[in-house]
Amino acid sequence: MKPVAEIFSQGEELVCGQIVDSNAAWLSRQLVEMGFRISRHTAVGDNLADLTNLFREIAQRCDCCICTGGLGPTVDDLTAEAVSLASGLALQPDAEAMRQIEQYFTRLDRPMPDANRKQAYLPAGAQRIDNPLGTAPGFALRFQRCRFVFLPGVPMEMRAMFDAPVRADLQRRFTLRADTLITLRSIGVGESAIQQALADWPLPAAVQLGFRVTADEVQTKLLFPAGFPEAERRDCVERVAALIGNYVFAIDDPQRQPGDLVAVIAEAMRHRRLDLAVMETASHGLIAAKCLDQPWLLSVDIRMDKSWQTGMAADSAQDIARALAAQLADDKASSLALVQLYHPLASDADDRQDAIVLYNALYTPQGVFGSRHCVAGAQTRKQNQAALLALDLLRRYLQDKCP
Repeated sequence: MKPVAEIFSQGEELVCGQIVDSNAAWLSRQLVEMGFRISRHTAVGDNLADLTNLFREIAQRCDCCICTGGLGPTVDDLTAEAVSLASGLALQPDAEAMRQIEQYFTRLDRPMPDANRKQAYLPAGAQRIDNPLGTAPGFALRFQRCRFVFLPGVPMEMRAMFDAPVRADLQRRFTLRADTLITLRSIGVGESAIQQALADWPLPAAVQLGFRVTADEVQTKLLFPAGFPEAERRDCVERVAALIGNYVFAIDDPQRQPGDLVAVIAEAMRHRRLDLAVMETASHGLIAAKCLDQPWLLSVDIRMDKSWQTGMAADSAQDIARALAAQLADDKASSLALVQLYHPLASDADDRQDAIVLYNALYTPQGVFGSRHCVAGAQTRKQNQAALLALDLLRRYLQDKCP
């Protein structure tokens, strides 16, 4: 059975919505990859009674709790005091912690405010966790069932202290067997369509299926329990990828994470030693922005007018792609040309929710490949989807998946 962990964040700015708790998300990801099961996230403001009560609750219900925030020098930093009240362990000065805090101010050539002495007081018997980047030392202790680890709320400090030495300490104290998460990344298909494509194939009972949708892609997540046979896992991933089809542009696993759509394209372009010229319309320069600083992007022509909308846009896109390729360097065998045109499905779509029809054409040494899509929504969504779908045509060519 996996050890159960919680994330506990302290700070009035968190519960009032002034900042987003990125620490909790980062810590959860680290703990899951190590082999913990995360049961909950909790955030509490700067209230001593609330903090104290929550420490007592957590101590009885989980095996490990990583706590962030509340270790500073000011009156609203209450973590150490709340731990002392909850556990009955008196706060005591830690001489090494005091020395490190004083040294921090000496390096800055500034006098140390008396308020910072508070940070050197830790619960009796607690294990000090040195902070190489700030004044707030962390500490760890066991209280009832739970191993508590207390870290500063500053993300840079917290991450450095977790990576060394907290991670190694948890690996020594707990028997951890990590699950394996495989993520299939796709574009041009919705999560409901993917689920329907998988519906008739019985996924192994031990495998957990999930989805995550971002502005740029849909992620199909397969969580395999520790000890799941590798050959069966590989067969399962291949079957799921085949059912989703050519929409899948990358598969992430613990050993290899190819990256986003542009990263996948960039690797293939470098490997094949290809160059690209682009003419974009509906994406309004976003293709160029997504491919910023890529050495294989030779030129970008951004067209804001609609003079090209007369006639058949699909045929026009192919004709322009051929003409654009002809303008490239003498080595035609290594040059590609990507052209994107569109027209409104109904009325003018620039500032409305109306759908547009996209026509993408890719000139290659093997011929011209095209794609057609309907995109709706706010202008920014249409712009982003237009860029992604044009780039996806290039990706399909590079992965030999063009029709």
